[in-house]
Amino acid sequence: MENLLDKYHATAKFLIEKFGDGSRIGIILGSGLGPLANQIEEAKMLKYSQIPGFPVSTVQGHDGMLISGFLGGKKVLVMKGRFHYYEGYPMETVTFPVRVMKLMGINTLIVSNAAGGLNLDFKPGDIMFITDHINFFSQNPLIGPNIDAIGTRFPDMGKTYNPELVAKAKSVAKELGIGYKTGIYIGSSGPTLETPAEYRLFRSFGADATGMSTVPEVIVAHHAGIKCFGVSVITNASVPEDPDKETTHDEVQDVAGKAAPKLAQLVEALIREI
Repeated sequence: MENLLDKYHATAKFLIEKFGDGSRIGIILGSGLGPLANQIEEAKMLKYSQIPGFPVSTVQGHDGMLISGFLGGKKVLVMKGRFHYYEGYPMETVTFPVRVMKLMGINTLIVSNAAGGLNLDFKPGDIMFITDHINFFSQNPLIGPNIDAIGTRFPDMGKTYNPELVAKAKSVAKELGIGYKTGIYIGSSGPTLETPAEYRLFRSFGADATGMSTVPEVIVAHHAGIKCFGVSVITNASVPEDPDKETTHDEVQDVAGKAAPKLAQLVEALIREI
């Protein structure tokens, strides 16, 4: 694990040399939500392929760009596109950027995703603030020897999504007149979208939205002592009684893209309050 920690430090050092120091807020943008990156001022960019230790995003809608600049008056570090377990990457690789962020001084992480709606009151285009999650991946990203220099062996997960950040987001949304939901996100490996039976199972667990990301990143961030705020754009509603209704990745991107300007406004205002 010492060699792995050295790898994190080497990448963090490389990025600080390229971008400078001072970023305390990290942002991970999910499918269709990349337009938020257009709001960043004084932006400096690196392709993931230019960064030591970074894999390359292979999913449509994930540009694979790391951006440093200013948003909401704060210096931020933004991942425009993420890595997924279903791409064949091990959890160590999926969560690699989060640990690098920690070593760069990031203490707050904002994570966004496109998610399928499980709550029958949700409709496509809704914004959901994540208050908790269910890890339905086949692995936990903390399995293996613990890196004591980053976090404790057995992290408590009681307040994984920081209540203060959720409260600030609610206040900001009210001021902006942006409607929102709150709920529990369940993450699973994909890449198949859920069957009607899986939708019913996930709903019976108490989950409100489902997706294929976020959970590994947030677990690793929380382990490292980073405060987390998560937000989902609901891109399709669960209609298990209508088996002929299908969902495509293009549909997911389209709905997320339409919600992106509203989400960008909300995230920028939230960052001003942090």
